[in-house]
Amino acid sequence: MRWLAAALSLLAGAALAQEPSWLLVAPQRVVAGQRFEVIVVAPPGEALPDELTLRAQIDIVELLIPARAVGDAQGVRQRYTATMPARAGGPATLSLAERDSNAIALVVARSDTVQRLTGREQAADEPPLSEEDPVYFALGAHQGANARFQLSFKYRLFDPSTGFGAERPWLVGFYFGYTQTSLWDLSADSKPFHDTAYRPSFFWKWQRFDEHTWIDSARVGFEHESNGQAGATSRSINMLFVRPEWRWSVGRGGTFEFTPKLYAYLSTHENPDIERYRGYVDWRVRHDAGGQWITTATARIGTARKGSLLLDMSRRTRDMRVGPLSGYLHLQYFNGYGESILDYNVRRPWQLRVGLAIVP
Repeated sequence: MRWLAAALSLLAGAALAQEPSWLLVAPQRVVAGQRFEVIVVAPPGEALPDELTLRAQIDIVELLIPARAVGDAQGVRQRYTATMPARAGGPATLSLAERDSNAIALVVARSDTVQRLTGREQAADEPPLSEEDPVYFALGAHQGANARFQLSFKYRLFDPSTGFGAERPWLVGFYFGYTQTSLWDLSADSKPFHDTAYRPSFFWKWQRFDEHTWIDSARVGFEHESNGQAGATSRSINMLFVRPEWRWSVGRGGTFEFTPKLYAYLSTHENPDIERYRGYVDWRVRHDAGGQWITTATARIGTARKGSLLLDMSRRTRDMRVGPLSGYLHLQYFNGYGESILDYNVRRPWQLRVGLAIVP
């Protein structure tokens, strides 16, 4: 908080030398999608409101950000908290929207899971290649040794700073995604892979710019899923999907997300009754306890009332002092039908696995 003391000292001197006006103190760097704190100093005779609006100017985009008072005012000074919109990024200026105030120059950094994991400085914009679903390797032993691992990424197709992306900003929302999930049978003699699901996708992602939109983000796209087999063991589906996202701040620095994925099947000829076991929605919730455990639950309920539950829990190893290991300790529980697309209509024994995650 040294920046607060220094800035307040400068502002106090300025207030004595200039005509009375509203003064704003803000940090030099904030993270998109996260809360930040400002201090407002009112001119003599003016009351400090419980709520006010901040104006963030980023290039030609103007964002209006609601701020709420924290605690009691100290004379003419009041602390406020606000949340920088998740889509914001880059150099910006911050001022009071409805009052004559100074403007503060700051940098809005993008929050990125991989960068938080590696400890690298957060970039001012999302990199073209970034994480999508969790990336992990986990081992289990219920009714035979087995493993499950997953790789996942997404690639932004248009650069927001040049070319078509700069001329038509809506193009920046187009992504190619890829997720690969494998089940490995370690109890058999030759240690074969039981099944692997390949899931390429193409989607458009929208994120809100301000706090007045009722939804935080949404995706609309196409996804193909298959296991790359032939003959009787071949499985594949094509689908259109919509995935809205709602996010709330909870506890001390924690977040809670609700991201259901709704889909419509385009072709299911190799598994025509898959909706009986998978349904039409992946019900997904995620809780990040602010540097503690990250818990994600995904449930499916088929039209035949048969479904599945996948529960993932991760915690950073350095917070648990697990020797020199980096990454996250990963716990996984699965119960129900269709852990793999090959067994979409088969209920195998429940599994509890332990492993390591790179992206939780």
